[in-house]
Amino acid sequence: MFDWKWEFVWEILPRLIQATGNTLIAAGAGYGLALVLGLFLALGQRSPYRVVTFVIRELVEFIRSTPLLLQIFFIFYVGPQFGLRLSPWMSGMIAIGLHYSCYLSEVYRGGIESVPRGQWEAATALNMSVLQTYRRIVIPQAIPPALAGLGNYLVGIFKDTPMLSVIGVAELIHTANAIGSENYRFLEPYTMVGIIFLAISLPSAGLIRAFEGYVRRKMGM
Repeated sequence: MFDWKWEFVWEILPRLIQATGNTLIAAGAGYGLALVLGLFLALGQRSPYRVVTFVIRELVEFIRSTPLLLQIFFIFYVGPQFGLRLSPWMSGMIAIGLHYSCYLSEVYRGGIESVPRGQWEAATALNMSVLQTYRRIVIPQAIPPALAGLGNYLVGIFKDTPMLSVIGVAELIHTANAIGSENYRFLEPYTMVGIIFLAISLPSAGLIRAFEGYVRRKMGM
């Protein structure tokens, strides 16, 4: 029989709100790392050195082909055997950032390849260095087409942060489990977690689409 208790919801709500903040911090930090590292991985795959290109492409494929959960465990539990001792928070954010950087690198790569060949030739004709070509010509044109993919992965990272609960990070699922174990009531905490995820994910997706449309209009695309 359905046994929903509102007084219990109001009692646990402050803890869930605090856990929501932790979840957003973990997702934001992991996404920031993925944005930066993903761009470097994308550029590395265009290296004139075949060995560098091969190594980076194989690394990207390996990370994309293995579960995020395994990577979280590996960094947190296996890392200390190689002298890499990190807190659960740091391990989780590095794992998320590394995992999603490989996906974002493909998004970046698609954007870079969409830049017309004539733009590259013009940069060469102007005697621009490789760094100047990417910074002034290529990347500013590659980002707008990549915005949709970059935004989608932001929402994906937010929904994957519950995996950090396996190493003790106090995000939403971890907190809901703790509340349920303490009170022997799981209906309210799990339901509230689902509502919180929906309340953040759906507006975020809408804002990302609106921002993408704004950028495209400004760029005349």
